[in-house]
Amino acid sequence: MSVVPHLMTLADLTGPQINRLVNHAHHLKHLSLPWLAAQRTTKKKSNLRMPSQSLFNKSIALLFSKRSTRTRVAAETASVLLGGHALFLGSSDIQFGVNETPRDSARVIGGMCQGIFARVGAHEEIEELAKYSPVPVLNALSSFWHPTQVLADLLTLHEHAHLFSPDTPPPTPTKPLSPLRPLTIAYVGDSANVLHDMLVTYPRLGHQLRIASPPQPQYQPPKLVWDRVVELGCDKHIFWSSDPREAVKNADVVITDTWISMGQEAEKAQRLNDFAGYQVTEALCREGGANPDWKFLHCLPRKQDEVDDEVFYGPRSLVFPEADNRKWTIMAAFDLLFGKWDITGEKALKGVE
Repeated sequence: MSVVPHLMTLADLTGPQINRLVNHAHHLKHLSLPWLAAQRTTKKKSNLRMPSQSLFNKSIALLFSKRSTRTRVAAETASVLLGGHALFLGSSDIQFGVNETPRDSARVIGGMCQGIFARVGAHEEIEELAKYSPVPVLNALSSFWHPTQVLADLLTLHEHAHLFSPDTPPPTPTKPLSPLRPLTIAYVGDSANVLHDMLVTYPRLGHQLRIASPPQPQYQPPKLVWDRVVELGCDKHIFWSSDPREAVKNADVVITDTWISMGQEAEKAQRLNDFAGYQVTEALCREGGANPDWKFLHCLPRKQDEVDDEVFYGPRSLVFPEADNRKWTIMAAFDLLFGKWDITGEKALKGVE
């Protein structure tokens, strides 16, 4: 019997495997967009190519213990394009975490659905789901990791590679994504799940990371996460400071995230005090010496404390293309993991796909 594949974090994939996922997302995106466009002409859809239908007649469980906008909408709409059905299972809808263990839930849900996309609290919950599920489990967010967000960020950066290299042509639907030149990527904010997947991903793809977070221990990565960073050799390409101006020095891309994650509302006053001076602004990046053409990313939802309106809604911001790309990168992960059980590309390499 085949070993069930799962994806908990991008640390589980090699650099080429991550690039394969991003390029597959680009491919699916441009196959799908004509099907979604308003049909104002008599052009026959029979002339269009269908995206993969690997989820035809299959059901994907969206097991969400936490609220979601982008992840949920992306997962449901991506499932439809792949020919499948997404079944939303919120925390108030099922017994998971209330009267039933993750082990039992994994076996029951996995016995009826062909994939589990799980957005949980503690990372241990999704690990237990994966341990006992008879079908693939994909991490939609946990306390430690958020792999699908970083995939969307990568697709967005590749689609805008021409903004970082003047001789790189803009992307086209018929050509593979252009490679990114080595970038300096600054992150200003809390050491949370999005940053953790950045730490194990960007250095392996040739980029430098410059991080600013408050010096208190709660704003540093957990030992389990940092151990993976060191194991992969990524720590050699990461600069860490408590000064956001140091972090944005020579930055091509500046990223921030929420300072108050779900479940941390009681810490709001303390966190806002600790992050005083961390708001991403034109002034901060100018004083810190960011690249004059720097661009901005944020996984959303955004709060004014984290980034001001001038940056968030200005020409530097790529946040809404980034949000759109949650759909296409989740679609690629669903296709390869749930539809084909081939997230690593081993079958493709063997000519099986």
